[in-house]
Amino acid sequence: MKLISQNKAIEKLSAIRSELAEKIRGDYEVKAKPCSACTKPGICCQDSHFVNVRITRLEAAAIRQRLDALEGEFKEKIYRRIDEVIDRYRLDQDTELIRTYACPLFEPGVGCLVHDTAKPLPCIAHACYENVADLPPDELLEKSEAQVAKLNRRVYGKDMACSPIPLAIARA
Repeated sequence: MKLISQNKAIEKLSAIRSELAEKIRGDYEVKAKPCSACTKPGICCQDSHFVNVRITRLEAAAIRQRLDALEGEFKEKIYRRIDEVIDRYRLDQDTELIRTYACPLFEPGVGCLVHDTAKPLPCIAHACYENVADLPPDELLEKSEAQVAKLNRRVYGKDMACSPIPLAIARA
């Protein structure tokens, strides 16, 4: 297997994200309730009983790249929030349990801090569908996740388990 640089892989990751987002927006989100109509903006990201998104090391590196571009105190605030979420929801404890958490990447009044640059694939696929039949098929997300897992192997040389977003970012 030929290894590639993390930066090159992040570019390829961006293309995978864009392809999935385009497919979701064009074929599925049109059937979902728009975020602008939400009475509790960000509730899907902040619901600590719901969020259980796991990401690869490569996705975490892309998120860190975006967060590192934030300005001074705001950036420090987000990194502190990531550490607080890890502690509060005990995400760093070895366990077989799938732990849920409130996503530290959601900023009230702003939205997802990585929406345009590094939004995780499961988050791209998520929307407020009122009819189960309107949901995107699982295979669509699974295909993109398999592509990202392959990219991850090409950068780091081995298969790696996915981690909760905050923990993956802290370890990246």
